Order: sequence, then C-alpha cells, then structure tokens
Amino acid sequence: MHQLPSKGKGATPSALSRSKMHETLLVGSVPDRVFKFVTATAAVVVLGLVSMIVFQLTTKSWESITRYGLAFITSDMWDPVFHEYGALPFIFGTVASSIIGLLIAVPASLGVAIFLSELAQKRIRRPVTFLVEVLASIPSVIYGLWGVFVLIPLIRSVQPFIQTRLGFLPFFQGPPFGYSLFTAGVILAIMIIPTITSLSRDALNAVPNHQREASLALGATRWETIWNVVLPYNKSGIIGAIMLGLGRALGETMAVTMVIGNQPEISMSIFMPAQTMASLIANEFNEATEAIHLSALIEIGFLLFLVTLTLNIIAKLLMIRVRGKGAHR
Repeated sequence: MHQLPSKGKGATPSALSRSKMHETLLVGSVPDRVFKFVTATAAVVVLGLVSMIVFQLTTKSWESITRYGLAFITSDMWDPVFHEYGALPFIFGTVASSIIGLLIAVPASLGVAIFLSELAQKRIRRPVTFLVEVLASIPSVIYGLWGVFVLIPLIRSVQPFIQTRLGFLPFFQGPPFGYSLFTAGVILAIMIIPTITSLSRDALNAVPNHQREASLALGATRWETIWNVVLPYNKSGIIGAIMLGLGRALGETMAVTMVIGNQPEISMSIFMPAQTMASLIANEFNEATEAIHLSALIEIGFLLFLVTLTLNIIAKLLMIRVRGKGAHR
C-alpha cells in the first residue's frame, strides 16, 4: 500500500501544515507588532503634545488666573498701564466675527460643493475645483492686503446705502469706518470657503449613486433629489466640514488684525471696530514687558484654545447624534 512521505518520525500532513502555519504566523506577527508599536507611539506623541500645550499655557498664565479669577472672562477692561485685564471684548470679537463669516461662507460653500458634485460638467468642474484649491493656498496676509485696499473702501461706499434702509436696526448703525467686525467676517468667509467647499464636496461624492437613481426613478426632480436625499445622507460630513471651517476662523490672526480695527469694544453694530483674541496676542505680545501683562496674554491664548476645543467637542457630539439618527432610520 502506497504511503505518503514524511519529513520526520511520526510526522503527518496535518501536523506539518499546522507547523508551517504556526511559523508563518510567527514571522508575520513581527511586522504587525512593529506596525502596532509605531502607530501607538504616534498616537501617544499626539496626546503628549496636546498635554504639553495645556500644561505650558496653564503654568505661564497661572499668575493671571490666580490674580483675576473668573473676573478675567467677565471684565471688559483692558488697561496694561494700570494692570487691569479682561477678556470679554476679545471673546466677543472672536465669536462674532466667526459667526458672521460662517453665515456668509456656509451657503456659498454648500452651493459650490453641490454644483461641483451634482450639476457641473466635467470640463467646468476641473477649473472651478482648481480655483477653489488656489483660494485655500493663498497666505492670510494677502487676504489682509486685499481687505485693506479693496474691501474696506467698498464697505465704506456701501454702508450708507445699507443704513438708509436698515439703519433703524442697531446692527447696522455707526459711522463708515470701514475697519469693522463685518469686514473681518467677510474676510474670514472668503478664507474658509475653500475648506468647507472641499470637504463638503467630498462628503457629497461619497453618497452612493443608487440613492440618486432611486429618487429619480420615483419621480423626484434633480433639486428634490439633492435636497431630500443627497444632503441628508451625509449630514455628519457636512457638519464636520463647517466645524473645521469655524476652527480656522476662530484662530485666524493676520488677515483679521489688518481689517477689524483692533478696538477692545463690545457693540451691537457690525460696522463698529472690534478685536479678537488672536489679533490681541499678535499686536501686544512683543510689547509685553510686565510679567502680569505677558501672563494675561497667555491666558487669552489659553481661552482661545479652550473655545476651539469646546466647539470641536460639540461638533463631534453633534456628528455622533446625526449618525445615530441616520442609523435608526
């Protein structure tokens, strides 16, 4: 009777195959372990960097934190001569200018993203996409120069026309300075449109084509398909794009510094000068000779970090909630 050859005493084919499989797993596990170690190290480094930033901001601003406490956030006084520091005007300027920028940028960005992903022909889509990417690569100081020489004179000429019709509202009152909260909001809108547009377009392109085809097969128009099917399908991606744009708006420094007017004031009018936390640090950091002044500026930076972190957490929770609702449908 023919017998299968064996490579050792008492060896069987099943035992040999198990041995070879075990050796393969041992050899393959070494690269896997190395890859896992490298990726885990990268994650720990990121966490370490964030922790280091928080630690440095906390320790460097500790003198201001202990001296002013919560009054630092609620006070509207900023007087380096008498060492009276309050962050409220700068928090207001940062949040208000970012909200104005979002109100302008979100409709425009979604419109461009919908056009590129759903309506534009290929010969039009490529140059428009390229121009959007070019906008994202322009340095912020160029936006600031454009704002000073083009946008500010334009707003000065348009503001009286707006006030003749809406001047009874406190939001549109004030002299035509040109350097204002509204100007900063327009600059921020132009700067974050490429970010929101690119990420929203990617979110819309991720929608499966059978969703569109099913809606059109049921008799829906192209507009109804976009509004009722495409946009709701990936709302979390669009929300994430908007929040990333908001994050850039909150931290933008040079362009806003050049057009906002840099006055620590809180006003209902969008045509009045204001100042953001980032612009304050840019303007006064090199001139801070007193320890308490430097500590107050670093606390301003710490507050900006906390505001950005809080908004990112809210955005993440909102995205999780939207995904949860979509999963239960």
